[in-house]
Amino acid sequence: MSSNVNRRNVIKQVLTGSAALATGVAVPSNLIAAVKKGLDNQNKKISLKGKINHSACRWCYSDIPIDQLAKNFAGMGMIGMDLVGPSEWHVLKENNLISTMCNGAEIGLTKGFNEPSFHDTLVKNYTDHINYVADAGYTNLICFSGSRNGMDDETGLNNCVKGLKRIMAQAEKRGVMIQMELLNSKVDHKDYMCDRSVWGVELCKRVGSPNFKLLFDIYHMQIDEGDIISTINKNHEYYGHYHTGGVPGRNEIDERQELYYPAIMRAIVATGFKGYVAQEFIPSDKDAMASLKKAIEICDI
Repeated sequence: MSSNVNRRNVIKQVLTGSAALATGVAVPSNLIAAVKKGLDNQNKKISLKGKINHSACRWCYSDIPIDQLAKNFAGMGMIGMDLVGPSEWHVLKENNLISTMCNGAEIGLTKGFNEPSFHDTLVKNYTDHINYVADAGYTNLICFSGSRNGMDDETGLNNCVKGLKRIMAQAEKRGVMIQMELLNSKVDHKDYMCDRSVWGVELCKRVGSPNFKLLFDIYHMQIDEGDIISTINKNHEYYGHYHTGGVPGRNEIDERQELYYPAIMRAIVATGFKGYVAQEFIPSDKDAMASLKKAIEICDI
């Protein structure tokens, strides 16, 4: 075959059966078979081991339309997509994905359950969204503590308990898990209250509901407390969901950062965890989907 024949065009022509016509030469049958096999493998879901239920966060790929993103996620063998609200759930269902961590009820990261003046609004929002989540057949709904704004830990705990207890009976009845995210207050979310496992675990104990747990963000907790595997082993019963991210920088979770995710995933699996692990890193490489695919492979122990 002439060297000036464009390889990409030939591949396209192989698909339509027009390669011989376009190039003036016959395309060997073994080349056609190899091209078709490669395309079949491209379109086939990645074969995963089944120990980790994989997901990834919508916001990290906001420049990709959700319908295309959902197709990409499904093609990588993921179960669902994190941080998707009711208005986009139909796209997930069309691609056989689920909303692994629902959102939309929160006021924001800084205005949460630790401030009583927000309780009435939050209770109304969460009452509605618990029903939305349950009716859609989903399980997880995110919430936030809010910023300290000079508030001490004990007052924040008491305020959160009062607000959360107003929604927990309904959450239990509808089978919805309310999950408060642990975020770092050192780098990304200055003044955020639920910034340590010890505070979050104490909140879980005081709320006293099997339907209230913590979203353990590995990136955030590496920054604020470290000792990730030991903390997971100690408190795993209070963790209902996990997020990833490379430290420092919140980029790819590969060898360019300090965490060793295969060991972390093995620790999570060893606790008997059956929930979801969602990638929440911001891709720094040009091919965001290639970065995501590699992250799934790293975590698929």
